[in-house]
Amino acid sequence: MSVIAANLQAVKNDIAAAAQQASRDPSGVTLLAVSKTVSPDRVREAFEAGQPAFGENYVQEGLDKIAALGDLRSRIAWHFIGPLQSNKTRPVAEQFDWVHAIDRLKIAERLSAQRPADLAPLQVCIQVNISNEDTKSGVLPEEVLALARAVAALPNLRLRGLMAIPAPAADLAAQRVPFAALRRLLEELRQSGLDVDTLSMGMSADMPAAIAEGATMVRIGTAIFGARG
Repeated sequence: MSVIAANLQAVKNDIAAAAQQASRDPSGVTLLAVSKTVSPDRVREAFEAGQPAFGENYVQEGLDKIAALGDLRSRIAWHFIGPLQSNKTRPVAEQFDWVHAIDRLKIAERLSAQRPADLAPLQVCIQVNISNEDTKSGVLPEEVLALARAVAALPNLRLRGLMAIPAPAADLAAQRVPFAALRRLLEELRQSGLDVDTLSMGMSADMPAAIAEGATMVRIGTAIFGARG
Protein backbone atom coordinates (compact mmCIF):
# COMPACT_ATOMS: atom_id res chain seq x y z
CA MET A 1 0.00 0.00 0.00
CA SER A 2 1.34 3.43 -0.96
CA VAL A 3 1.85 6.21 1.56
CA ILE A 4 -1.07 8.18 0.10
CA ALA A 5 -3.33 5.11 0.18
CA ALA A 6 -2.36 4.46 3.80
CA ASN A 7 -2.94 8.09 4.72
CA LEU A 8 -6.35 8.04 3.05
CA GLN A 9 -7.35 4.96 5.02
CA ALA A 10 -6.16 6.56 8.25
CA VAL A 11 -8.22 9.70 7.53
CA LYS A 12 -11.28 7.60 6.74
CA ASN A 13 -10.78 5.76 10.02
CA ASP A 14 -10.55 9.09 11.85
CA ILE A 15 -13.77 10.27 10.17
CA ALA A 16 -15.52 7.06 11.19
CA ALA A 17 -14.30 7.39 14.78
CA ALA A 18 -15.39 11.03 15.03
CA ALA A 19 -18.78 10.19 13.55
CA GLN A 20 -19.26 7.29 15.96
CA GLN A 21 -18.33 9.55 18.86
CA ALA A 22 -21.03 11.98 17.69
CA SER A 23 -23.58 9.17 17.14
CA ARG A 24 -23.54 9.85 13.40
CA ASP A 25 -23.36 7.56 10.39
CA PRO A 26 -19.87 7.96 8.84
CA SER A 27 -21.43 7.73 5.39
CA GLY A 28 -22.96 11.15 6.05
CA VAL A 29 -19.50 12.76 5.96
CA THR A 30 -17.83 13.21 2.55
CA LEU A 31 -14.06 13.44 2.40
CA LEU A 32 -12.78 16.19 0.11
CA ALA A 33 -9.05 15.76 -0.57
CA VAL A 34 -7.44 19.20 -0.79
CA SER A 35 -4.92 18.84 -3.59
CA LYS A 36 -3.44 22.35 -3.94
CA THR A 37 0.29 22.17 -4.81
CA VAL A 38 -0.06 18.38 -5.20
CA SER A 39 1.10 16.97 -8.54
CA PRO A 40 -1.39 15.34 -10.93
CA ASP A 41 0.42 12.02 -10.48
CA ARG A 42 -0.19 12.10 -6.73
CA VAL A 43 -3.85 13.05 -7.27
CA ARG A 44 -4.13 10.07 -9.62
CA GLU A 45 -2.60 7.89 -6.92
CA ALA A 46 -5.22 9.08 -4.44
CA PHE A 47 -7.97 8.48 -6.97
CA GLU A 48 -6.73 4.95 -7.59
CA ALA A 49 -6.80 4.43 -3.81
CA GLY A 50 -10.52 5.21 -3.84
CA GLN A 51 -10.73 9.01 -3.42
CA PRO A 52 -13.13 10.58 -5.98
CA ALA A 53 -13.37 14.25 -4.87
CA PHE A 54 -10.61 16.86 -4.87
CA GLY A 55 -10.46 20.51 -3.84
CA GLU A 56 -8.34 23.17 -5.53
CA ASN A 57 -7.59 26.68 -4.23
CA TYR A 58 -6.07 28.34 -7.28
CA VAL A 59 -7.82 28.64 -10.63
CA GLN A 60 -4.95 28.02 -13.03
CA GLU A 61 -3.43 25.22 -11.00
CA GLY A 62 -6.83 23.55 -10.82
CA LEU A 63 -7.43 23.91 -14.56
CA ASP A 64 -4.01 22.44 -15.33
CA LYS A 65 -4.72 19.49 -13.07
CA ILE A 66 -8.18 18.87 -14.57
CA ALA A 67 -6.58 18.82 -18.02
CA ALA A 68 -3.72 16.55 -16.95
CA LEU A 69 -6.23 14.08 -15.50
CA GLY A 70 -8.70 14.42 -18.36
CA ASP A 71 -9.06 10.65 -18.73
CA LEU A 72 -10.62 10.61 -15.24
CA ARG A 73 -12.91 13.62 -15.77
CA SER A 74 -16.17 11.71 -15.60
CA ARG A 75 -15.11 9.98 -12.38
CA ILE A 76 -13.59 12.86 -10.39
CA ALA A 77 -15.60 15.65 -8.77
CA TRP A 78 -13.55 18.86 -8.83
CA HIS A 79 -14.31 21.42 -6.12
CA PHE A 80 -13.04 25.00 -6.22
CA ILE A 81 -12.54 25.97 -2.59
CA GLY A 82 -10.44 29.15 -2.71
CA PRO A 83 -11.37 32.83 -3.03
CA LEU A 84 -12.70 33.60 -6.50
CA GLN A 85 -12.22 36.89 -8.32
CA SER A 86 -14.87 38.02 -10.77
CA ASN A 87 -12.44 37.99 -13.72
CA LYS A 88 -11.78 34.27 -13.18
CA THR A 89 -15.32 32.96 -12.89
CA ARG A 90 -15.67 31.72 -16.49
CA PRO A 91 -13.13 28.87 -16.40
CA VAL A 92 -14.41 27.82 -12.99
CA ALA A 93 -17.99 27.79 -14.27
CA GLU A 94 -16.89 25.77 -17.28
CA GLN A 95 -14.59 23.22 -15.62
CA PHE A 96 -15.47 22.64 -11.97
CA ASP A 97 -18.36 20.74 -10.37
CA TRP A 98 -18.54 22.64 -7.07
CA VAL A 99 -17.64 26.10 -5.77
CA HIS A 100 -17.40 26.47 -1.98
CA ALA A 101 -16.57 30.12 -1.50
CA ILE A 102 -19.43 32.24 -2.84
CA ASP A 103 -19.11 35.45 -0.82
CA ARG A 104 -21.08 37.95 -2.92
CA LEU A 105 -23.94 37.91 -5.38
CA LYS A 106 -21.85 39.22 -8.29
CA ILE A 107 -19.70 36.08 -8.26
CA ALA A 108 -22.75 33.81 -8.18
CA GLU A 109 -24.42 35.71 -11.01
CA ARG A 110 -21.34 35.41 -13.19
CA LEU A 111 -20.99 31.70 -12.47
CA SER A 112 -24.64 31.13 -13.36
CA ALA A 113 -24.40 33.12 -16.59
CA GLN A 114 -21.17 31.38 -17.62
CA ARG A 115 -22.13 27.80 -16.75
CA PRO A 116 -22.41 25.85 -20.04
CA ALA A 117 -25.95 24.77 -20.84
CA ASP A 118 -24.92 21.17 -21.47
CA LEU A 119 -23.53 20.74 -17.96
CA ALA A 120 -25.39 19.98 -14.76
CA PRO A 121 -25.96 22.98 -12.47
CA LEU A 122 -22.85 24.11 -10.61
CA GLN A 123 -23.08 23.02 -6.98
CA VAL A 124 -22.27 25.96 -4.70
CA CYS A 125 -21.83 26.86 -1.05
CA ILE A 126 -21.83 30.29 0.55
CA GLN A 127 -18.70 31.06 2.56
CA VAL A 128 -19.47 32.52 5.96
CA ASN A 129 -16.97 34.58 7.96
CA ILE A 130 -18.16 32.78 11.03
CA SER A 131 -15.41 34.13 13.32
CA ASN A 132 -15.76 37.71 12.02
CA GLU A 133 -12.09 37.97 11.05
CA ASP A 134 -10.87 41.00 9.13
CA THR A 135 -8.51 38.88 7.07
CA LYS A 136 -11.03 36.17 6.15
CA SER A 137 -13.31 36.02 3.13
CA GLY A 138 -17.00 35.32 3.49
CA VAL A 139 -20.25 37.02 4.35
CA LEU A 140 -21.18 37.85 7.91
CA PRO A 141 -23.76 35.57 9.55
CA GLU A 142 -26.50 38.23 9.43
CA GLU A 143 -26.05 38.51 5.64
CA VAL A 144 -26.34 34.81 4.88
CA LEU A 145 -30.10 34.46 4.44
CA ALA A 146 -30.46 37.29 1.92
CA LEU A 147 -27.52 36.06 -0.15
CA ALA A 148 -28.73 32.46 0.02
CA ARG A 149 -32.16 33.40 -1.31
CA ALA A 150 -30.60 35.34 -4.19
CA VAL A 151 -28.16 32.56 -5.07
CA ALA A 152 -30.85 29.87 -4.88
CA ALA A 153 -32.89 31.79 -7.47
CA LEU A 154 -30.13 31.71 -10.10
CA PRO A 155 -30.85 29.27 -12.94
CA ASN A 156 -27.58 27.37 -13.45
CA LEU A 157 -26.52 27.00 -9.84
CA ARG A 158 -27.66 24.64 -7.12
CA LEU A 159 -27.22 26.11 -3.65
CA ARG A 160 -26.10 23.24 -1.45
CA GLY A 161 -25.23 24.93 1.82
CA LEU A 162 -22.53 26.76 3.76
CA MET A 163 -18.76 26.70 4.12
CA ALA A 164 -16.52 28.24 6.76
CA ILE A 165 -12.90 28.35 7.90
CA PRO A 166 -13.08 29.38 11.57
CA ALA A 167 -10.25 31.00 13.45
CA PRO A 168 -7.94 28.41 15.07
CA ALA A 169 -8.92 27.34 18.56
CA ALA A 170 -6.98 25.55 21.25
CA ASP A 171 -9.25 22.65 22.15
CA LEU A 172 -12.21 20.63 20.98
CA ALA A 173 -14.77 22.60 22.98
CA ALA A 174 -13.58 25.93 21.60
CA GLN A 175 -13.39 24.52 18.06
CA ARG A 176 -17.00 23.39 18.25
CA VAL A 177 -18.39 26.87 18.95
CA PRO A 178 -18.11 28.36 15.42
CA PHE A 179 -19.09 25.07 13.80
CA ALA A 180 -22.24 25.02 15.92
CA ALA A 181 -23.00 28.57 14.79
CA LEU A 182 -22.66 27.53 11.14
CA ARG A 183 -24.95 24.55 11.72
CA ARG A 184 -27.59 26.84 13.21
CA LEU A 185 -27.33 29.11 10.16
CA LEU A 186 -27.95 26.13 7.87
CA GLU A 187 -30.98 25.20 9.96
CA GLU A 188 -32.28 28.76 9.56
CA LEU A 189 -31.95 28.47 5.78
CA ARG A 190 -33.92 25.24 5.86
CA GLN A 191 -36.60 26.78 8.03
CA SER A 192 -36.91 29.61 5.52
CA GLY A 193 -37.74 27.06 2.83
CA LEU A 194 -34.38 26.64 1.12
CA ASP A 195 -33.36 23.11 0.09
CA VAL A 196 -29.83 22.95 1.52
CA ASP A 197 -27.94 19.93 2.81
CA THR A 198 -24.22 20.72 2.99
CA LEU A 199 -21.95 21.95 5.77
CA SER A 200 -18.43 22.18 4.31
CA MET A 201 -16.37 22.61 7.44
CA GLY A 202 -13.46 21.00 9.21
CA MET A 203 -9.84 20.50 8.15
CA SER A 204 -6.98 18.35 9.39
CA ALA A 205 -6.63 20.23 12.71
CA ASP A 206 -10.29 20.48 13.68
CA MET A 207 -12.11 17.70 11.87
CA PRO A 208 -13.52 15.92 14.98
CA ALA A 209 -15.09 19.17 16.21
CA ALA A 210 -16.65 19.82 12.80
CA ILE A 211 -18.08 16.32 12.57
CA ALA A 212 -19.47 16.62 16.11
CA GLU A 213 -21.39 19.70 14.94
CA GLY A 214 -22.78 18.15 11.78
CA ALA A 215 -20.20 18.61 9.01
CA THR A 216 -21.26 16.80 5.85
CA MET A 217 -17.99 17.52 4.03
CA VAL A 218 -14.51 17.83 5.52
CA ARG A 219 -11.60 19.33 3.59
CA ILE A 220 -8.39 17.41 4.33
CA GLY A 221 -5.05 17.97 2.64
CA THR A 222 -1.98 17.61 4.83
CA ALA A 223 -3.12 14.38 6.49
CA ILE A 224 -3.46 12.77 3.05
CA PHE A 225 -0.66 14.27 0.97
CA GLY A 226 1.79 15.39 3.67
CA ALA A 227 3.13 18.84 4.49
CA ARG A 228 3.35 21.21 1.57
CA GLY A 229 6.67 22.73 0.62
